Amino acid sequence: MAISSKFIAIFLIFIFLSFPSKITCESENNDTTQSKCGSDTGHGCRNKNEALKLKLVAIASILVTSMIGVCLPLVSRTVPALQPDKNLFLLVKAFASGVILATGYMHVMPDSFDCLTSDCLPDNPWKKFPFTTFVAMLSAILTLSVDSYAMSYFKKYKLESGVGNGRDFVHNGKMESQIIDNNSHIHGEAKVDDKAAQLLRYRVVAQVLELGIVVHSVVIGLSMGASDNPCTIRPLVAAICFHQLFEGMGLGGCILQAEYGMKLKSIMVFFFSLTTPFGIALGIGLSKVYSENSPTALIVVGLLNACSAGLLNYMALVDLLAADFMGTKLQNSMKLQSWAYVAVLLGAGGMSVMAIWA
Repeated sequence: MAISSKFIAIFLIFIFLSFPSKITCESENNDTTQSKCGSDTGHGCRNKNEALKLKLVAIASILVTSMIGVCLPLVSRTVPALQPDKNLFLLVKAFASGVILATGYMHVMPDSFDCLTSDCLPDNPWKKFPFTTFVAMLSAILTLSVDSYAMSYFKKYKLESGVGNGRDFVHNGKMESQIIDNNSHIHGEAKVDDKAAQLLRYRVVAQVLELGIVVHSVVIGLSMGASDNPCTIRPLVAAICFHQLFEGMGLGGCILQAEYGMKLKSIMVFFFSLTTPFGIALGIGLSKVYSENSPTALIVVGLLNACSAGLLNYMALVDLLAADFMGTKLQNSMKLQSWAYVAVLLGAGGMSVMAIWA
């Protein structure tokens, strides 16, 4: 039931095919705004050659930063203090979860509002109904249903499908056999193995979280790649590098807890690391084809951002923060819990400050 990497690839292709026009959500609030919709509004700080150099620097720096961020937790097993059962790992994960939470609320959702309330779109229906929050709400509910159905599927078809006196269950990523005592009285229900259920939950969380991050990464990459404004691109490079580093650490922690094999780990690291640089490269290649502030582009980007915002907010609050803060480790230590809250606030605060530039 967990979302496969093939699904992520198909979803990426769908996104790329959905952008017939240039990706820019900002519009000018003046008398000439409507006349500029669908045309190139290059004004102010604009230098195509300098912007291209900055975008090439951005591709390299964001790629390296993304790989460092997502791979750090994966190599943490060699450092005793950073192993998943240690306090430091939990604090780093709390910080990264704060970054992901702020990304949804402070970056993705406002971008969606800017797109779907643009003066380039007709008042009816885009200014008559809050589509951003509506789509984000539906996305959060859909994410909840994926969590719920995945666990139900696992319990029903994996843990309760035993034959005779043996039952199969997943333990630490491997199929093992659980022998049921003949004297035990079983009423048609298998006793759910807590470790197996937790492992599946980690895997669902890792793949759903990566899907939300990939959607957002492609959108911001296309936006940067299509821009010829170096004054806008320059601060964006630093902001996105910060964002990718700590968001990658949050995702890498989830991948580590999911205990995937090397092949699947590599695939997930590949998708996370390359989506933003590939989005920038795609934006550079298609910049002449896109029409700035096109209604079609604004609607597609706005809805995708709203969907990504709902998914990221749900994942950060429910599957990452709530799961840890309501877990045994933090509940048994008020001091550690307080430090974890500090870590969350630092991560969310740092990413919120980045909203000034990006």
